[in-house]
Amino acid sequence: MSVIELYPLLTQARYVEPIWGGPQLAHWLHLPEPEQSKLGEVWQVYDQNLIVNGALAGQSLAQVTSQFGAALVGTTTSERYGNDFPLLLKFIAAAQPLSVQVHPDDEYAHSREAATGFHGKTEAWYILEAENGAEVVHGFREATNRQACEAALATNTLPDLLRQVAVQAGDLVFVPAKTIHAINPGVVLFEIQQKSDLTYRVYDYDRRDAATGLPRQLHLEQAFEVLDFAATAPALVTPTKLNADVSLLVRCPFFSLEHWQLNHIQALSTSITSFDCWTVINGACSLVWSEGSLDLRHGMSVIVPAQLGQYQLYPEPNAELLRAYV
Repeated sequence: MSVIELYPLLTQARYVEPIWGGPQLAHWLHLPEPEQSKLGEVWQVYDQNLIVNGALAGQSLAQVTSQFGAALVGTTTSERYGNDFPLLLKFIAAAQPLSVQVHPDDEYAHSREAATGFHGKTEAWYILEAENGAEVVHGFREATNRQACEAALATNTLPDLLRQVAVQAGDLVFVPAKTIHAINPGVVLFEIQQKSDLTYRVYDYDRRDAATGLPRQLHLEQAFEVLDFAATAPALVTPTKLNADVSLLVRCPFFSLEHWQLNHIQALSTSITSFDCWTVINGACSLVWSEGSLDLRHGMSVIVPAQLGQYQLYPEPNAELLRAYV
């Protein structure tokens, strides 16, 4: 029986059509007609996505991670989470505001939500496109408490307590776990986050579930248990220029995200500490390693295993990419 060697992995994206979805994301991704008019999220890299290339095609990313462990995800993730793919990468765009919500941290998720298999959820948003005047919700205007939030919910005035932050293309918004937040219409963004779908809705504009006609569920008890009511740190992170073509957008204990502008061949090498995950946000390029190559186009993501070692990116002729790693 031949031994399968790890190689760069493409996964089948998951398309999500929430109540707040619209046509903007399908248009930005250049999806074929007929465009999906309610598309809100595309989960590019997620452990339940199936591999679509090479000898591991048909297996989920979770299965491959379980099989290869640190050789795929790297020693940093393996030491923290075992054989578990740690990140979820997605595109998001909304035609209506998302619910005002909060996510737990690892401690809460692993103790109170252990049955889900999810971690806490610290996330960051790289703004790809923004209409004039576009804003996101990030934290409270000033320090508050549970009683004030409950009173505001009772009078339908919670939005008055929230901080609206203006955003434009190229901005990076960092959202630590326990931060109240929401994405508003008028932006297309790339989200990097811990592997989690634990979302506690605090406020949802009195919207009703399309299937049942009932008000959408809120999760106030869990939300108030995890919310940070203190005055919130600034939403926008100033990038750090690493060289003429590369900027570090954000770095935290759970992930790092870089912006790359490629106009020449780039020789790279993985470290055994982490995988690389590249997402093309403009243009195209080829990824070449000793055993093969992949053509990467606008909106595609690829996972480069930690143990792969040397590889190259060939822009065609230019490419703009985001690099995620732990």
